[in-house]
Amino acid sequence: RMRGGGEPYPSEEQLLATLSIMVLTLALYYIFFGKRHRARRHTLAARLAAAERKVAELERQIDELDEDEEDDTVNKRPIRVWMDGAFDMMHYGHMNAFRQGRALGTYLVVGINSDASITECKGTAPVMNDQERCAAVKGCKWVDEIVEGAPYVMTPEYLNFVIEKYNIDYVVHGDDPCIVDGKDVYEDAKKRGIYRSIPRTEGVSTTDIVGRMLYLSRDHHEKLSSEKPDLMSRERKRSNSLTSVLSDGSSHDTTPGYFFRPSRFLTTSRMLRIFSAGTRDPPPGAKVVYIDGAWDMFHQGHVTTLQKARELGDYLIVGVHGDSTVNKRRGKNYPIMNLNERLLSVLGCRYTNDVLIDAPWHITREMIASLNITVVACGTVSDHPYEEASTEENYTVPREMGILREVKSDSPLTVQEIVSRILNNEAVFHQKVSKKMAAEGEYYSQRYGFEVKDKSKSESESESAQ
Repeated sequence: RMRGGGEPYPSEEQLLATLSIMVLTLALYYIFFGKRHRARRHTLAARLAAAERKVAELERQIDELDEDEEDDTVNKRPIRVWMDGAFDMMHYGHMNAFRQGRALGTYLVVGINSDASITECKGTAPVMNDQERCAAVKGCKWVDEIVEGAPYVMTPEYLNFVIEKYNIDYVVHGDDPCIVDGKDVYEDAKKRGIYRSIPRTEGVSTTDIVGRMLYLSRDHHEKLSSEKPDLMSRERKRSNSLTSVLSDGSSHDTTPGYFFRPSRFLTTSRMLRIFSAGTRDPPPGAKVVYIDGAWDMFHQGHVTTLQKARELGDYLIVGVHGDSTVNKRRGKNYPIMNLNERLLSVLGCRYTNDVLIDAPWHITREMIASLNITVVACGTVSDHPYEEASTEENYTVPREMGILREVKSDSPLTVQEIVSRILNNEAVFHQKVSKKMAAEGEYYSQRYGFEVKDKSKSESESESAQ
């Protein structure tokens, strides 16, 4: 006891009373406010779910706009559009041009320049031959019809032939000039008032892609069987081997274990949505086929393989491996095209229903169940010889499940073959790329009002200094 005072601590009765008051306060709060907050949470959750359903419905309606527009023109005269070109090593930039051209009408006819006419006008033959280029163009989902053997220069006589035979309303080309021997190739179409131009897809061109392979030394595309397929497994023999394709002269720090493929193309969600337009869920009971790959330098062999895979079922999902996954198997500076670029090329193929982005190397039971996969397809020709020995393991599960099907590849074309064609004519292509890059620099300078660094010139100065 304290002298002259009471108890130093609260009594048991006081503690019990205090605790009782606290419990009663919490109970009253829960009764009067807790239920109200819980009800409010339920209300907000219900509103959020309704909003998500509304967004999904709006997205579905947006995807169906193209189909609705086609339905509206069933009883109307179709508007037929003509586009022509070499379309060498066809890429997503060409596909986007076809998309824009077709949007000006309802039916797109594409003329493909012959090897002979390209060689005559450009001085060198295209990297891909007539058959390979025609198959690649025909595989694009925005192309309705192709015409083989179109001349590189559209003469008045050939223009009349095209208009009469294919009932052409518009002749379409990119907004970059097409001059041969000082004359505009589309001069006659412009005089007739049927010429329309479309903006080019910036950041990608056949020249740029050739440059990616050209500035890699021959050694970077060869590997001994004893080597580990890693980007950093051997020293570069040329300092510009990987970073020379960057337009601003900057370099990228390549961290071991992670592969980065530089590109000047700026991938936006809008571009991905445009290329994905029309994608639908598999209908109930559909036979879903899955096939995966790198799909680098998307070419004739890829198109025919996807066509055969699509014929195995009702709905084709195409897995596109990420840059690191591809580089781990192929080594050196592969892939030539980065994930976003390869993704757009696959989405632009008429046989693709949906894509699996950055697809896993190993196909698991969980993945098969999640995507409702009925058949897993695999090709018989690998784009890279070092990949063949390691492809068995990733198909273990589908093989055990009895759903693995082999798709015979009709075309022997591979990325290795394309790279070899470039490197075997290195001097010729180096001159072409330097000239074309200078022209593209002038194009960007006129369009945006700033000077573009001449990369080829700086590289030549660097090499001479060495």
